[in-house]
Amino acid sequence: MDTLHCMRVFVRVIDTGSFTAAAQAMDLSTAQVSRLVSELEQQLQARLLHRTTRRLALTEVGERYLQRCRQILGEVDEAAAEARGAHLKPHGRLRVHTMTGLGLQHLTHLVARYTERYPEVVVELTLSQRTPDLLEDGHDVIITFARELPDSQMVAQVLGSMFSVLCAAPDYLKKRGVPMEPADLRQHRYLRLLDPLYHDNWLFDGEDSEFDVLPAESFQVNVAESLAKAAQAGMGVCLLPSFVACPPVRDGKLLRLLPEYRLRERSIYAVYPSRRFLDAKIKTWVEFLKAELPPLLAQDEALLEDPKHWAINSKLLRQQK
Repeated sequence: MDTLHCMRVFVRVIDTGSFTAAAQAMDLSTAQVSRLVSELEQQLQARLLHRTTRRLALTEVGERYLQRCRQILGEVDEAAAEARGAHLKPHGRLRVHTMTGLGLQHLTHLVARYTERYPEVVVELTLSQRTPDLLEDGHDVIITFARELPDSQMVAQVLGSMFSVLCAAPDYLKKRGVPMEPADLRQHRYLRLLDPLYHDNWLFDGEDSEFDVLPAESFQVNVAESLAKAAQAGMGVCLLPSFVACPPVRDGKLLRLLPEYRLRERSIYAVYPSRRFLDAKIKTWVEFLKAELPPLLAQDEALLEDPKHWAINSKLLRQQK
């Protein structure tokens, strides 16, 4: 027995005043309408209607039940309308996860612009150093990095790419010298980023071979922004994601080392559960990121590729010579 359907039939009988009129309005037979109301009374173990050959009248129980039916059916219809419209109009809570560095440098600003465009969406942004399980952790979209995504039932949209660069503070380089090739790094102090996405070693891809370097460790931390602060304090050489390196490099607090090398190149993906019946807030958020994030990443790349930010072109090297 479909209780909601029986409730709708019962309400329609009262609104139209007869079983026959309700049957015509709902494209049913009079016998079907009568049977459904009887089944509802049987389930409730209560009489809802007094029936005569000329008229119907609600019992006291029927009057109370009618009010509750109208309330329940109204809420059901409202919920259905909201769900049907979810793919049309961005609305509700959007749960987004990304890595800490990207979130601090770019995503937080983009969230502000997105919510200005779609004010009925409340964005819940989570930043951490791990990639969570999309479904188990309840996120709508995960922004993550990978060389290539593993086979999955999830949908992944490419948002751009990132890479890591070697950096050190000017004062540190004045004391320890500017490395001219990867092997020189063995004479320097290594600031380590504890990140499950990467191996510890620094792998340099040359024209003919790969060169693996691991300088002497002197400091380790699990957040790239803290690693950048340690490098600015002159503690050693660090490997920073491009978007984390840009602010201190732009401000002259760090210089880029070995600019002919890019390490740990990764694609940036937006991952979400399914394209079918895609919620409008997820669709508009991913489309917004695809339009707005690549120009920011391009600005990062342009800054790091500008020779004026390279240690080999600074006054440091000329002073060493």
